[in-house]
Amino acid sequence: MAQPALQRRDAPEPEVALGSGDQIVLRVSELDELPKEPIRIDPNGNLDLPMIGTTHVAGMTATEIKAKLTAAYSKYIQSPEVTLNVTEYQSRPVSVLGSVAHAGVYQMQGPKRLAEVLSLAGGAAVDAGPDVVVTRKQQWGKVSAPGASTSLAGGDSSVSIPINNIMSGKVPGDNILVMPDDVIAVPRAELVYVVGNVRHAGAFALNQNSALTVAQAVSLAQGFTPDAAASHARILRRVENNATPLEIKVDANRILAGKAADQPLMANDILFIPNSAMKASSKRVIEAAIGISTGMLIYR
Repeated sequence: MAQPALQRRDAPEPEVALGSGDQIVLRVSELDELPKEPIRIDPNGNLDLPMIGTTHVAGMTATEIKAKLTAAYSKYIQSPEVTLNVTEYQSRPVSVLGSVAHAGVYQMQGPKRLAEVLSLAGGAAVDAGPDVVVTRKQQWGKVSAPGASTSLAGGDSSVSIPINNIMSGKVPGDNILVMPDDVIAVPRAELVYVVGNVRHAGAFALNQNSALTVAQAVSLAQGFTPDAAASHARILRRVENNATPLEIKVDANRILAGKAADQPLMANDILFIPNSAMKASSKRVIEAAIGISTGMLIYR
């Protein structure tokens, strides 16, 4: 199996800004009053430190905090040496929703890119659609990716990115850096159902395709059973504001033989293949097909 392309990194990842709830270990030369255990940044974004008192650090990187503390302690200690290590992040939540293995809120430990965060959630589920939508709060700036359309609403921004670009590494720029409070949503794929006398009835995710045809759907279902009356197949299509589905007659035998034009299927269509004992699909059979389709195993 081919390995995913590695993302090219021409520059180091940007440092993470710390915030309320993050925990650090701080050491300052010649200052024994500092606690040995980790210190947590308080809800107001401050550290309460010996000699210099309350110091606001939220929104600053570790490097910036070290510089600020070095300057502050220089008033009391000659050439102080300040070391700072982050031991726990609590201020970088990201929500992963939709068709993933484990939806939820995750704390990012340091800089994370989109592929890494999706992996934290167990990756895309079998019924995932072709795109992932990232929504970002205004304070972190506009979210963007090459070739993706970005829309703004209420000061927040969002971008839709093909999952395949992210996970395969084909478009490194689409594997964007995730920011705190980002919402990453993987919408469910639109489905086409194949039921009746086929070898593997199921719901097939459209994924990157905008549509499937009758021939493609039959192929995905691994063909007809021996008693199938494929020449009397039906496409059952839901019609808005109409409880009764539109019934479209198709001769699947002629389509597969290349003697009739292939018929495109739309999202949520049901391709029903009757058997030889019920060539004409009755209302009861149609209702049964619709009922069966709602609980079917989903295939990619």
